[in-house]
Amino acid sequence: MQVQQSVETMVYHMGPVLTLDVGLYIIWYGNWVQWKQSIVIDFLSSISSPSPIGVQQQQQPSVEQWWRTVTAYQDQTGHGVTGNVKVAGQTKDPAYSHGKSFTQLNVQSIIRSALIPNGGLLPVDTGGVYVVLTADDVYMQDFCSSACGFHYFTYTSIVGYTLPFVWVGNSDKMCPGTCAFPFAVPSYMQGSVPALKAPNGDVGVDGMVSVLGHELAETFSNPFINAWYAGQDPSNPTEIADLCEGVFGPGAGGGYPGWILKANNGVSYNMNGFRGRRFLVQWLWSYKFNACSGPSMY
Repeated sequence: MQVQQSVETMVYHMGPVLTLDVGLYIIWYGNWVQWKQSIVIDFLSSISSPSPIGVQQQQQPSVEQWWRTVTAYQDQTGHGVTGNVKVAGQTKDPAYSHGKSFTQLNVQSIIRSALIPNGGLLPVDTGGVYVVLTADDVYMQDFCSSACGFHYFTYTSIVGYTLPFVWVGNSDKMCPGTCAFPFAVPSYMQGSVPALKAPNGDVGVDGMVSVLGHELAETFSNPFINAWYAGQDPSNPTEIADLCEGVFGPGAGGGYPGWILKANNGVSYNMNGFRGRRFLVQWLWSYKFNACSGPSMY
């Protein structure tokens, strides 16, 4: 299913995409409780089919169907982004060892500290993706204004290795109307656009799941900022999720997230995962259809 959203053209710039099996290494930074972590882990474990933790196939529409838009992006050899993604490792930093306020560059120091060669628990996997998830009392440079999450790659001068990574913050206390939309709406939209009920009961974490999906899709299709993006400026690329920000279903536009499924208990969602989880995650740009695309809801 597609929604036309932009006149931008997605261009391949000859760099690599992530085509081999990929392990995700999660760094839980700050104060996290297990039930909130399980929402994120179940989403990540639903990307692949079959899931390493799943005992039955996902109901449709599914997270695995949503990821197929990403796997259509190929490198110059004709190999597409992998559909085999697993959570390969996790570690916690409940002591806020790098503080509660830092710049985007500081994320690389958090990753460095988490690696085994530096006394951490995570292995160095040059084919993996490192995911830093900060608690709701941590402030990041540009958080709530121009960044709900971002992806890049580590510098050898800081980490010692070149590793693709993602950062996403929990906006529940600071700016849910900005970074957890449509489970919360900004003040200028209140009264005209209703907030939707979060599918897993947590506005901050359910909002993080959508941002995380956004950033992972861009990481896998543009890990070193030289593969798939619109335009010619790698310092400010428009990537495959940027073109569909705010689009969660058919008919989206003007602050309306689109036609979305609603469960009997009133929660809103547009895809299913394993363990009976439901998620509401933004759609992604399909270069084949030249439109925002998501799993069919029919």
